[in-house]
Amino acid sequence: MSSHKVVVIGGGYAGTLAANRLRMRADVDITLVNPRPQFVERIRLHQFVAGTGGATIDYGTLLGEGIQLVVDSATRIDTAARTVELASGRTLDYDYVIYAVGSTRAVPSSVPGAAEFAFDIAEFEYAQRLRARLEELPLDAPVTVVGGGLTGIETAAELAEQGRRVTLVCGQTLAPTFSAPGRRYIAKWLTRHGVVVLEACVVSEVRPDAVVVADGGVRTSALTIWTGGFGVPELAAASGLRTDALGRPLTDETLTSVDDDRIVAAGDAAAPSGRPLRMSTYVAGPLGVQAANTVLSRIAGTEPAVIDVAMSGACVSLGRRAGIRQLARKDDTAMNVYIGGRMGAAIKEKTCNFVVDNRIRREAREPGSMWWPKGGPRPEQPAPAARVVTTP
Repeated sequence: MSSHKVVVIGGGYAGTLAANRLRMRADVDITLVNPRPQFVERIRLHQFVAGTGGATIDYGTLLGEGIQLVVDSATRIDTAARTVELASGRTLDYDYVIYAVGSTRAVPSSVPGAAEFAFDIAEFEYAQRLRARLEELPLDAPVTVVGGGLTGIETAAELAEQGRRVTLVCGQTLAPTFSAPGRRYIAKWLTRHGVVVLEACVVSEVRPDAVVVADGGVRTSALTIWTGGFGVPELAAASGLRTDALGRPLTDETLTSVDDDRIVAAGDAAAPSGRPLRMSTYVAGPLGVQAANTVLSRIAGTEPAVIDVAMSGACVSLGRRAGIRQLARKDDTAMNVYIGGRMGAAIKEKTCNFVVDNRIRREAREPGSMWWPKGGPRPEQPAPAARVVTTP
C-alpha cells in the first residue's frame, strides 16, 4: 500500500491536532516539524514568566503512534520539487503540507527603542529571557506592560499578584474585545491589586530605564514588556506564496492555499479568503482539525468542507485566584454577560486543560474524535468584525 506523505510545519495547538487527526487514515506518513523538542502551552507563558507555573509538555504524551517528530525549522517550501527545506540543510519530501507555523513577536520598528529594550512573551525563548530578567529585579522595581489586550492583562495581573509594581499602558481601550461590564470588572481587579492602568495612552519610545508616552511624558520603567499584538513567520513569502499584509498565506474557505492545492494552512497562520479569524487557541483547534480534514478529503478524492467555526467568547486569568469568562455571540461580538472571580478562574483553568487533554490527547488516542460548535460565519456572508485580527 503506497503512503501519502504529509509534512505538518509547526507543533503548536493547530499543528499537533492536525498531525493526530491525519491518523484517521492508515496510509498517511506524518512528519511534524517543530523548532523545539517540547510542546509549548502559549496560553500559560504569563505563568511561566511570573514563576507560578510551567508551560511545556513532552510531545511523547501528545502525539499519536507513528507520527515522526523532526526538531528543526522550516526555511522554505519548494512547491515545484515538493520538498520542505530545513535550517539543518535536510529536506523532506511531501505530497501535502499543513502550514501551522503559528504567530510570533511583533515589536513595531516605528517605536524607537522597542526592539532593543522591550521584552516580549510571544514565544518560549522570549519568555525565558523575560523570566531571567525579572528574577534579577527587586519586587519594587517598576515594570511597564505595553498592550491592553488579553496577553497584556494576564501578564500584568500575574506580576501584580506576585507583589510587583506594574503599569499597564493600553494604547487605546483596556480589553477592547470585551463588553463594557467585563472591561470594568478587569479594571477594578487591576486597580485593587495596585496596577496603574493607562487607557488612551500610547508609548512612543522605549528606553533602557523608562518609556516615553505620546504626550512627551517620561515614566520610569526598570523593565518594559511589549504585548501589543503578534506577527507571523516569513516562511510563506519565502516560499513564493501570496500572503496578506501580515504575512499569512492566502487560502480559500477550505484552508487551501490559493497558489497550491497541496498546501493547507491552519491556526494563527491562516487567512481564509483574506479574512483571518481572531488569533486564539480557541480557533487554532478547529482550524487544525479542518486542515487535516481538507488533506484527508483530497487524498480520498472528495470535496473538502468549508470552515464553519462559531465563537463563544474568551477567558482571561487575573492572577491565580480570579479570572473572567466573557461570553460572546457566534460572530465573536461580546455580550454584556461575563463570569468573574473564582468561578472565572476555574473556567479559565479548565479551558487550558481541556485544550490539551480533551482535544490534543484525545485526538491522539482516538483520531476523528474532536468536534466543535457549528453555525459560525458562512463564506457567502459579508465579513463580520470577528474576521479581523484584534490585539490578543
